[in-house]
Amino acid sequence: MVFHPRHRSFRHLLAARVTVLSAAATAAAAMTAAPVLAEPGQPPADSAEAGRRVDRLLADAERAVEAYNATAERVERLTAELDRERALVARGQQRVNEMRRDLGAAAAAHYRAGGLDPVLTLMLTGDPDTYLARAAAFDRVAGRRTGELHELLAAQRALEQRREEAEGKLERLTAQQERLQRQKRTAQEKLAAARREFERLSAEERAARERAEQERAARSAARGQAPSTQPAAEAAPASGRGALAVAAARAAVGRPYVWGQAGPDAFDCSGLVQWAWAQAGVALPRTSQAQAGAGRRVPLDQARPGDIVVYREDASHVGIYAGGGQVVHSPHPGATVRYDPVGMMPVSAVVRP
Repeated sequence: MVFHPRHRSFRHLLAARVTVLSAAATAAAAMTAAPVLAEPGQPPADSAEAGRRVDRLLADAERAVEAYNATAERVERLTAELDRERALVARGQQRVNEMRRDLGAAAAAHYRAGGLDPVLTLMLTGDPDTYLARAAAFDRVAGRRTGELHELLAAQRALEQRREEAEGKLERLTAQQERLQRQKRTAQEKLAAARREFERLSAEERAARERAEQERAARSAARGQAPSTQPAAEAAPASGRGALAVAAARAAVGRPYVWGQAGPDAFDCSGLVQWAWAQAGVALPRTSQAQAGAGRRVPLDQARPGDIVVYREDASHVGIYAGGGQVVHSPHPGATVRYDPVGMMPVSAVVRP
């Protein structure tokens, strides 16, 4: 996860592009307005260490972004569940109201009809057979009304249970929304720290950082991984879905990194992977950690275009294998979706959805 100096200043691009879900423009404006301040403590001992420190801060920020994405996914799921529960409560309340009206009408009609003692009524009637037939019918109706009353009570109990479930989901949703806001602030703080550290770099330190990136690419090339800015020839054929996914990822090259975004105009690392595979008709989880378990593990030397390449032991970064020793990925704020050598960072897994 490295910043390429051919782009404009880290701060300028970050301010122009960081927009996240709701209230994103406000958050981006607040970050832009922050002054560039030096971090406390002594400056790094050498130019290479200065560049490494920026990379470490960007990696920390990316971990915070993925934690934010995980909570955002839970918030979305709980919101959908709460909407379903509320719809069920509304339908249950409508059913209870209808049953109450029906039973109330029947009770009122029975009350208006009066109620002589059945034995006296039989003695006074001039047609006992007709009375007995009517009495039997009344008993059947009364039995049915009794059954309807039991149904009403059951419906009321079910409605109350639905209400309790909806309240529980609302409490969980509220807690997750509060957590989401805390993680949003954490991610913004870490991104701002990385931006400030980058702004501290001298021209010499930025050049050293560029050389370090080139050296990493050269080491990848020495292991047979072509470090080009364009895709190399595919070493293995892609599957049908993998071919569609990698084609979508290639089409996204040049679009900006924006944290919390999953396309089609901007992406963070896991957002790009999720969006690209969605174009192939495959629904993947939102976070890099979840995507690391979203398929079959394959050895790196057997990777095919479209496979998910997972980086670092904590699976905090992902890209899509493009063939020929390259990945397409969305690196970090200030950069755009691009090709890089598959060995740009330690690979922890290759996953085939």
